[in-house]
Amino acid sequence: MTQSHAKATQGRTTAQIVTMVVAFVFVLVGLLGFVPGITTDFDSMTFAGHHSDAKLLGIFEVSVLHNIVHLLFGVVGLLMARTLGGSVTYLVIGGAIYFVLWLYGLFIDLDSAANFVPFNDADNWLHLVLAVGMIGLGAAFSRQTRRTVR
Repeated sequence: MTQSHAKATQGRTTAQIVTMVVAFVFVLVGLLGFVPGITTDFDSMTFAGHHSDAKLLGIFEVSVLHNIVHLLFGVVGLLMARTLGGSVTYLVIGGAIYFVLWLYGLFIDLDSAANFVPFNDADNWLHLVLAVGMIGLGAAFSRQTRRTVR
């Protein structure tokens, strides 16, 4: 381990480091959603709604609102990663939010005004993976929180 890496992680729990990585990925995804080329059909991006044909990596449907949500979700995660309890809360509640988004995306008509973010099938299944992963990590790290409190 390099000295700078040791200094950067000093005093942080594994849960905090993992939460910072997850949050950083959300920030990165939010930023990449605004980059032509990485986001295909960039010129068709709308602020919100299912009429946006822009797709991050040519797969995940995005809009300005969708990108902003990813950025905000990442910033909140970085702020919550300052404490162990905040990290666990971010992972569990964030995972629950993604589970609700998965259900929402499954039950709405993707070609209707209800698809205001917008989502497509790839987004929906990614939301399920994020929900399971984040809740699982939060549950695993919650044991660490209980040990720290005792």
